[in-house]
Parts: sequence; structure tokens; C-alpha cells
Amino acid sequence: MKITLCVAVIVASLAAVDARLVPHAADFALHPSSATQTAPAKALLRVPLKTNPHFKRNARAAALKAMNKYKMFQSDSFRNNLASTGTVNLTDYENDLLYYGEITIGTPGQTVKLDFDTGSSDLWFASTLCARCIRKSRYDSNKSSTYHKDGRPWHITYGDGTSSSGICGTDDVTIGGLTIKNQTIEMANKISSGFITDPSDGILGLGFNKIVTVSGVKTPVDNMISQGLISEPIFSVFLGKGSNGGGGEYLFGGINHSKFRGTLATVPVDNSRGFWTVAVGSGSVGSSTISHFSGIIDTGSTLLMLPDLQASQVAKALNAIDNEDGTYTISCNVADLHDLKLNIGGNDYIVPAADLIFEQIGRNKCMAAFAYSGSNSVGILGDTFLKNNYVVFQQEVPPSVQIAAI
Repeated sequence: MKITLCVAVIVASLAAVDARLVPHAADFALHPSSATQTAPAKALLRVPLKTNPHFKRNARAAALKAMNKYKMFQSDSFRNNLASTGTVNLTDYENDLLYYGEITIGTPGQTVKLDFDTGSSDLWFASTLCARCIRKSRYDSNKSSTYHKDGRPWHITYGDGTSSSGICGTDDVTIGGLTIKNQTIEMANKISSGFITDPSDGILGLGFNKIVTVSGVKTPVDNMISQGLISEPIFSVFLGKGSNGGGGEYLFGGINHSKFRGTLATVPVDNSRGFWTVAVGSGSVGSSTISHFSGIIDTGSTLLMLPDLQASQVAKALNAIDNEDGTYTISCNVADLHDLKLNIGGNDYIVPAADLIFEQIGRNKCMAAFAYSGSNSVGILGDTFLKNNYVVFQQEVPPSVQIAAI
């Protein structure tokens, strides 16, 4: 995945962490499906995830980077005053590497594939203004009757060196059947080479509005809340494992209790820098102790990026070899490895030994699903962690997350 310049600056101040190094799950977007109506008091919006079968696995790049069928007959007020839910069965590509979702922009709706990313806060996508975006699904503002010109420029640079830029506008944005009115959108007219081959058409940021590129812009989740589209200011994330049949889901406005076991535990979030940051207490790998650190919960990063000290502690316990590029080589034999336990809010959350293996690169040689961030204190809890734990994001004051093992 990638990380915004804002993230890079923050991490640099803490010791130059490059969180969004992951090409990941570059990524998420909504996939509309048949919907079920519920009462307004229980308004929910499920946004399932869809994997991209064309993206190629690359651990090094990863370390450096979810009633729609007949909505045409429904009025806007009807759709927006009823809960719209939709679930889709998904498959993961190459061991849970990539998920993306589809949303529609404008009237009539134009579909784009987006990376749903809790590590950034901008909503941008390829547009017909972009000559280099011919392989993308490009939004055309001239074809939308609800588009309005804004004109403000925007530019985003990610930690892996990729970038995009363009101009702002406003239009209606439909996610899982619910329509956000007059959402500020960022239409790309330039994208860097890294984005040309990227499977998604852009990114939908789910971070806090503090890190939006254009000052004063409200994020899609901000607008879902203010426009009364969801009954609770939360969204929940489930990432399935390919080994268990795959699948994935974003649920806006509620919690899907069928997706996890045990009890959700509430953990305070430090959003002072615009990210979903939690305190990670001392953990362990086998009999070895892992020191505490701050972790940014990031759906847009494939790997578990640990601060340098903690990464070396995990590597030593697993007899991993430092590849000197942020990644590690480990044994492909699960019996040679140990589960990783991370303590968050006083509870242990486990990444099984099998999920610490990213991919095989040789005879009993595998790339690890963890890497080091280049920071002394900040790590990134990417999909290596998230596909083992259900997370509910609550952004209103005081912000928090709820976590339960899947």
C-alpha cells in the first residue's frame, strides 16, 4: 500500500517510518449487491470487499507501500431514510494479498474500484482529465448531472514515491446503496508510474479529517454521519483468509457479530496525528518478549510493519534473516515458527505462525509477513494483523476501536 506524505512526515519525525509502503491491498472499494432493508433506528451499510486477481505479490514493494438491484425506481429520500445492507461472498487472491471495492460516482452512477484505506483520508480516483489513466475506470464529470465544479488543486505523495494530483469537484457518491450528497471528490489528472499498473482506480480514505489534503474537506464517513445515513458513527472491518474460504466486509453504521468470536474490547485511539493509533503493550513470540510500541491500524497495508527494535526481537525469536531492505526471510515450515502475541488494551491478540509467512521464495525459504518500519516507536498494524482480528472503528469523541479475534 501506500502512505500519504502526511504519514511519511509524521513517521519521519519519530525516526523515518514509511508506513504506506505496502502495495496492498492497494486495495479496497465497495462492491454493490442485493440489499436488505431494516428500520431507520438500526441503519446499517455493509460494504463488502473484492479481491483483485491481476495484482502480483511483492513483499519488498509491500514493505516500501464493501434493494441496490432496483434502486432506479426509488427516490433519494426513500433510499437515504432506510438502512441499506448488502453482503457479497468474496475470494482472496494469492493468500489475502488484495481486496478492493466498488462505489459509484455521479448521476447516473459511474463505477470505480477503490482501496478502502484507514491510513489516509482523501477520496480520489482516475478521471477523464488523466491521459495516462487509459487502463483505469475513469470518472467523467461531463456525464454527471449532479456534478459541481470546485476547482481547488490537490496533490498527494505516498511513502513509496507514488503520487497523484488533480482538481476537486463535488458530486453524489453512492456506497452500498446509500447516497452521500455533495461529497467533495478529487479527480486525478496526473498519476505516477506506480499507479498506472496499480489494480485500483484510486483510494477512499477512512482516516480522520485532520489529514485530508485539501483543508476543510469532509471525508465520506464524516458526511455519512452528518447526513444521517448511518445510525452510529462507526464502521467495522472483516478481512477473511483465503485458507478459510476468503471473503471480507465493510459494515458502515453497525457491527456484524457473526464475523468474530468472543467479546469486543474497547481500546482508546490517539487521533492527534489523524491516524487510528493505539498503544501496543509488551507482546511475545514463543518465550521471547516483544517491547511495547504505538501501532497505526491500517487496512491499506498488507504487512505487519514493526518498529526496528520490535522487528529485530521477532526476527531473532523466529531465526529470521534480515534482507536489509525492510523484509525478512524465514522458514516455510510452520513447525519452526511461533505465534506472535500483541497486547492491546490489556488483551492478547494473536497472529498465528502460519500467517507470519508471506510467500515462498526458495527451498524452505519464505518471505515474512512482517517487516521493519524504520521507526523507533511507530508500527503499522496492517492486514497480517487485521485478517486475524475484527475491528470496529468509532471516530466521534472520544475516538476508539473495538477488537475481537476472528
